[in-house]
Amino acid sequence: MALPIMAKATAVWLVDNTMLTFKQIGDFCGLHELEIQGIADGEVASGIKGFDPISHNQLEQAEIERALESPSYTLTLKYNPSAEGETKKRGPRYTPLSKRQDRPSAIAWLVKFHPEVTDAQISKLVGTTKPTILTIRDRSHWNLSNIQPVDPVALGLCKQLELDAAVRKAAEKAAKGITEMSEEDKVKLMSTEQSLKTSEDSKIPSSISGLEKFSLSQEVVKKGPALDKDNLFNLPPNDD
Repeated sequence: MALPIMAKATAVWLVDNTMLTFKQIGDFCGLHELEIQGIADGEVASGIKGFDPISHNQLEQAEIERALESPSYTLTLKYNPSAEGETKKRGPRYTPLSKRQDRPSAIAWLVKFHPEVTDAQISKLVGTTKPTILTIRDRSHWNLSNIQPVDPVALGLCKQLELDAAVRKAAEKAAKGITEMSEEDKVKLMSTEQSLKTSEDSKIPSSISGLEKFSLSQEVVKKGPALDKDNLFNLPPNDD
């Protein structure tokens, strides 16, 4: 939900100039009800000057009157381009310092019980880096002997819904079968089963495409001189 500009100063003005409840002001300004109570008691925002939301096109007087009639009514922010983008954008997952030491255990659990989950998904779930995941996958982590697999949900690193969604997505990708092959993979040796599943066009690398159709026509062979040992190696005529 979009918030008014100068939210705390707006809350100060509403506390000083209206009879709205602390909850109504808090919901409108994105502040906690107790913080609004602190503003009313003079314990919070004592040095902040009130910001009139009506004169600055943030709120209409009719909205305040409706809210005064019904304490359960929620104030609606009036559209204002200057208020756009005030909401916090979700950034990368933040892992508290107290739980960062548990990330290797969560990675080990995911690698062991859900090997189909990709490194990118694990990184997003646990809030770690791909090099760390790689060291646990290939068992080269410096503290591997002390790492015990533990469910990341039990460690509080992610939610059960997020884990279920990642596992389901990885399983759906795995069920689709063979993925698209790169040019380098096309020239590598493949098993008979893989070779039969790939299309005819993908069996020949693009760098040598067209050579499979190359052949000498019969006309070219007929028009050329007859080949024998003398004209082939340009041997001098034998006078004997």
